[in-house]
Amino acid sequence: MKKVAIPVVDGKLSEYFGGCNHYEIFSVDAGFVKSEEIEKRPEISIAKIPGWIAGKGVTDIITHRIDKRIINDFIPYGINLFIGIAVNSTHRLIEDYLSGNLRSDEKIISEIMA
Repeated sequence: MKKVAIPVVDGKLSEYFGGCNHYEIFSVDAGFVKSEEIEKRPEISIAKIPGWIAGKGVTDIITHRIDKRIINDFIPYGINLFIGIAVNSTHRLIEDYLSGNLRSDEKIISEIMA
């Protein structure tokens, strides 16, 4: 089973990973959503988010933009990042994830890595 976290603002993917109100975490297995939970973003520094989110059992994160300084902080936890994903509803994004249709915007990736 995988757990996919999506940072959310106003019911959609947040433009910035650390700028969300909460995370929607989907438990998925065999191509289907088994459960969904909402976790309020804790009042901790962005540098501590990787450890916090790993503690929730998250295996994958879908995000639009993320501070490049914390990307490597997810590696020790084995969390996969899908970066540069277009802003959309969380349910549309999880459908795209399950069907293998998530697509990164190369322009966003270039901006993050600059």
